[in-house]
Amino acid sequence: MDRIIDGNAIVYCQGAFNTPNGKTAHGLVRFTERYNVVAVVDSNYAGKDAGEVLDGKKADIPIFGHLKKAVDFARKKGNPAKYLVIGIAPDGGKLSKPAREDVLQALTFGLNVDCGLHDFLTEDKEIRKTAEKYKCTVRDIRKPPKRSDLHFFSGEIEKVDCLKLATLGTDSAVGKRTTAWLVVHGLRKAGFKAELIGTGQTAWMQGAKYSLVLDSLINDFVSGEIEHAVVEAWKNEKPDVIVIEGQGSLMNPAYPGGFEILAAGRPDYVLLQHAPARLEYDGFPGYPLHPLPHQIQAIEVISGKKVMAVTVNHEEMKAEEVPAACEKITRETGLPATDVLLDGPEKLLESIIPLIKK
Repeated sequence: MDRIIDGNAIVYCQGAFNTPNGKTAHGLVRFTERYNVVAVVDSNYAGKDAGEVLDGKKADIPIFGHLKKAVDFARKKGNPAKYLVIGIAPDGGKLSKPAREDVLQALTFGLNVDCGLHDFLTEDKEIRKTAEKYKCTVRDIRKPPKRSDLHFFSGEIEKVDCLKLATLGTDSAVGKRTTAWLVVHGLRKAGFKAELIGTGQTAWMQGAKYSLVLDSLINDFVSGEIEHAVVEAWKNEKPDVIVIEGQGSLMNPAYPGGFEILAAGRPDYVLLQHAPARLEYDGFPGYPLHPLPHQIQAIEVISGKKVMAVTVNHEEMKAEEVPAACEKITRETGLPATDVLLDGPEKLLESIIPLIKK
């Protein structure tokens, strides 16, 4: 971690940590350059370490059942929190009434609030007045930019002369962003310049320099904003590799995504994130996941590019079950399969590095 952009933060994830609805909190516990995470709030895991709950690895980030306890802990430790970051990502992006009350309480404690939900806190009169009273800022990360600041697709992306990878998924909340960051960090560690193009609120919260919140944009400008982020990263950083974070999945009934990234980001190859134990689309019982080979075929037909590897999400699986699951995927698809979160990106990098343009 090279920098902390905004300071100490408490991540609010009441009732959702270690579930798909806690994916923003999970990302911040695993990695962020925007904040120094000092605590997580979720009464389900009070008293435990967030890293141990999430990945079985101690992160020195304690979980508290109530916001006040987290605030008091940070102050006593000499690391008073500056921000409350909303770490829940429920379907529809709505803030519950109890969560809203906790936001109001956070403001009375002098905490700034960052929120990536579709409920814009800056449009809540009581929250706005409370923030003004206690001299706090409230940032709605998902609030759309002004139309005058948006970009239309121009074709300039064809000038980008480096390897471009897209991390797409067979479902939503399946680990696309986490894999993208692990690939970027692995490439940097191996001596290459790599940049992540964030396409959701969590990547921004993690400090992605080149990012947009795809699902908050007016449709006409989605392709242009993806292109603009890629082109700006290329112009300013001259990276060896650009990794574009995917959103949703091509066939998810509620979150169809990836078309825009394939069309506008124009990746050279695709990494496909997949959870072998997941049988139905996340949050939608009765909607079975399309078979993995079917999803690979759809991506390749649409983009004209190859899926180069399958990256595995081991949810609902024991660690010892993962190698067999990877072998099964390879037999079914002919593609290498690896669990980047569990085993690291090194095996995947063996396939990526030879593709880097000299």
